[in-house]
Amino acid sequence: MSKSALVQRVQDMIGAEGYTHNDRLPPERRLCEMLGVNRNQLRSALAELEAQGRIWRHIGRGTFVGARPVLNLQDVSYLCDQVKPAQVVTVRQTIEPELARLAAINGHPSDHERMQHCADRCRQAADWRGYEAWDNNLHHAIARASGNKLFIYYFDTLNVVRRSIVWGQSRNTTKPVETYSSFSQHDRIVAAIVDRDGDRAARYMREHLESVYTRILPETAG
Repeated sequence: MSKSALVQRVQDMIGAEGYTHNDRLPPERRLCEMLGVNRNQLRSALAELEAQGRIWRHIGRGTFVGARPVLNLQDVSYLCDQVKPAQVVTVRQTIEPELARLAAINGHPSDHERMQHCADRCRQAADWRGYEAWDNNLHHAIARASGNKLFIYYFDTLNVVRRSIVWGQSRNTTKPVETYSSFSQHDRIVAAIVDRDGDRAARYMREHLESVYTRILPETAG
C-alpha cells in the first residue's frame, strides 16, 4: 500500500470511528491491527498527517486528532475549570466568522470537498454523538482552510475547552431530525466558502452560531 493511500485510510478511519479533535487515537499496535499494516508504515503515515496538522503526538500520552493546542494539557485543564459557557460562546462568535471569511479566500478545492463531506455526514448521522463528531469535523475543516496556523491553534484549544463544558441541552430524539436547522445552515456556509464570498461566509457562520446557542443557552442570545 502506498503512503498516500495509507494516509487516506487513517483519515477515513478517524472519521468512521467518530473521533473528533483532541480525541486520543488507539495505541499504535491497535492501529496496525485495524489498518493491516506494520508499525513502520503506520508511523510514516502518522508523520505525514502530523505535518499536515491533522494529528499531534505527545510522548507518553499518545496520538491526538487535530493540530497541537497552543497550551499544554495542564493549562487546558485549568482553563476548562475556569471558563463559563457564555465565555466560550463569545469567543466562538468572534473567531469562527473570521475563519469562515479566510476559508473563502484561501481554501482549496480539496478543502471544499472535505467540508461538503462533513456536512453530508452530519445529515447521515445515526445518533447525536455521530452528528456532533462530524459537526466538529466540519468546523475544523473550515478553520484549516483559513490557512492561518495561529488561528487554527487557537480554534483547537477553544474546542478542547468547549467540549469539556456540560451544556445541559436535552435531546428529545435519538438523532437530528431531517429538518434540523443546522443542516441548511451548514450548506449555506459551505456554499459561500466555495463561491469565495468571504462576507457572506462570515455572516452565515455568525448566524449559525447564534442559532445554535439560542437553543442551548437562551440567555446568551442577542
